[in-house]
Amino acid sequence: MDWGEWEQIKTEATERQPAQMQLNRVDEGPGASGGAADLVVNKDDLGAVGHEAYVLYGRLSRDGDHARPATFNAAIALTNGGFTSGSELLKVHDRWNKQLRTLLDACARISNHLDYTKSTHAKNDADIGGNLLSVSKISEYFK
Repeated sequence: MDWGEWEQIKTEATERQPAQMQLNRVDEGPGASGGAADLVVNKDDLGAVGHEAYVLYGRLSRDGDHARPATFNAAIALTNGGFTSGSELLKVHDRWNKQLRTLLDACARISNHLDYTKSTHAKNDADIGGNLLSVSKISEYFK
């Protein structure tokens, strides 16, 4: 294979590759620090899910505990009145509280995890872009 054939093969391979797959350079883009990001996380989608988890957390905190005091008081009154349903109602009360706390914890974890994921991906994009930029600068000297 001579040099001309090699250059032709490289050109054909480059034409077949989508632009996002070119790892040998970093394009300068609007608002880019050191280059355009090839790995993109749609932060709007993550933000929307995280926001909904946050909203659900707030609503559950407020509305999920609405019947707790009345249920507890009814359970105590039934138990003090000699009704066996009082202790069963207290079990329902306790189970509801446990499930509510579990759901609140899950919503908080989702919201916090998505915030963490967004910031981690942004940091990774910046690191990768910086690494690719430094490699592309070095590659310029070998041309």
